[in-house]
Amino acid sequence: MTRTSEALVVGVDFGTLSGRAVVVRVRDGAELGTAVHPYRHGVLDEALPAGAGGGRLPPDWALQVPDDYREVLRHAVPAALADAGADAADVVGLGTAFTACTMVPTTAAGTPLCELPGMAERPHAYAKLWKHHAAQGQADRINALARDRSEPWLSRYGGLISSEWEFAKALQILEEDPEVYAATECWVEAADWIVWELTDVHVRNACSAGYKGILQDGSYPDAGFLAALHPDFASFVPDKLERTVGRLGDRAGGLGARAAGWTGLPEGIAVCVGNVDAHVTAPAAGAVEPGQMVAIMGTSTCHVMSAGHLAEVPGMCGVVEGGIVPGLWGYEAGQSGVGDIFAWYVENQVPPAYHERARTAGVSVHELLSELAAEQRVGEHGLLALDWHSGNRSVLVDHELSGLVVGQTLATRAEDVYRALLEATAFGTRVIVEAFATAGVPVTELVVAGGLTRNPLLMRIYADVLGMPLSVIRSAQGPALGAALHAAVAAGAHPDIRAAADAMGAVDRAVHRPDPAATRVYDRIFAEYRALHDTFGRGGNDVMHTLRALRRSAVEARESS
Repeated sequence: MTRTSEALVVGVDFGTLSGRAVVVRVRDGAELGTAVHPYRHGVLDEALPAGAGGGRLPPDWALQVPDDYREVLRHAVPAALADAGADAADVVGLGTAFTACTMVPTTAAGTPLCELPGMAERPHAYAKLWKHHAAQGQADRINALARDRSEPWLSRYGGLISSEWEFAKALQILEEDPEVYAATECWVEAADWIVWELTDVHVRNACSAGYKGILQDGSYPDAGFLAALHPDFASFVPDKLERTVGRLGDRAGGLGARAAGWTGLPEGIAVCVGNVDAHVTAPAAGAVEPGQMVAIMGTSTCHVMSAGHLAEVPGMCGVVEGGIVPGLWGYEAGQSGVGDIFAWYVENQVPPAYHERARTAGVSVHELLSELAAEQRVGEHGLLALDWHSGNRSVLVDHELSGLVVGQTLATRAEDVYRALLEATAFGTRVIVEAFATAGVPVTELVVAGGLTRNPLLMRIYADVLGMPLSVIRSAQGPALGAALHAAVAAGAHPDIRAAADAMGAVDRAVHRPDPAATRVYDRIFAEYRALHDTFGRGGNDVMHTLRALRRSAVEARESS
């Protein structure tokens, strides 16, 4: 029997804790096989790896080991091909999606500094994960100087840039470990570093450059601005950052021999320009028209949408021409903690009896708490929380803020606080949606993606809090599918991203609809949330900043004693 082959592409999504590969049919987007590979070192937020001396890390640090990303290529891609029963010879393209802003300091040849002799014990030599928030002081100074100088690019970021982004993190290295900064010949987004590893071509992707690298209208912040931050920072852009910028969906290069050996894919197939996990998901979710906001819900939530015009949205993470799809302005906002908050609560705050009850029932603690919380009427627990356990990305852009729960009594139970935290993240999303609407960029549809869509209580709460239906991406692997979709464009299998989205994307419209009665109650609670939000987030009460400063001082004193 003659075998009939069809063109396939592979998408790889590098997340916070693991990487996921998916094998996709070009013709219709069918996902034929998938595999997940967890990072061996995970997130380094307390100490360096034992093999590197295990040195303790200060508060608000989050690092990763770049070789963990290579391991995903070595393991997840071949496993996904095997799961699909696919012939690697049918694969015409490979695409990637990555967390952002995750930065890798490297040599001119692309070797991560932590892999060099004598560098493994230097924390600044590792990849700085997106949720590394220890550069908040540098971000504050960048923002203050930009306001004083009336820098035109600042408005493109809602008036504030984040400690998570490229310039703040680089400035932190310069000021805290000048030797590592001097050894950094390339300051590379992980999204671009992995493409460099795959193709031996170092090309900067337009998405990261615009949203995380302050590249606007073809220019970065000028040397005079950078010198005012630190004299040795003046040449940062030409010396360490600037590279050719590739458009989304373009071919970055062909798969190199070394990477072909890792993945089992044919040498020379198209590898597309890198992309950010959230932004690459929008076409996979069929959200390529103005007003369609995609909320990619995982450890954090990133909100992306396109519009036909440029507007200034307070606290947005950025607006970039062609940042999501060609021909439209791409907007980004986000919440630094969502799934991370729920996981923290379950791991650190839920009594053992609940864990034992979940084990007996054969469900996760999250499922048990969701089931118990779902029995409550809106407002029944009497609690209100602020979802700032990882700081606030939008609209306050302040990672010195922290979580808060109001209304606890001796009658408060674990499921009460759990539901209040779910609701808090929904209120945070509503703040973002209303900020866009007020700025003249209305959200006409909210499409949700990511693993948290599997929690029906969470989806019901979001629909009720927002007072609008939620559409759901059909794929469980949104970023990986989006990466595969872009790979199909890079390989020439589809003419452009819109065509690929039409053929390969999939979304179920208005799956979760709001209950008007619940929305009315949530409107009242949201008014109180906004009051807390402004009191603690807009300078009315500085207690959160004070507590963070005291914590840092205490940790530093203990470490030095």
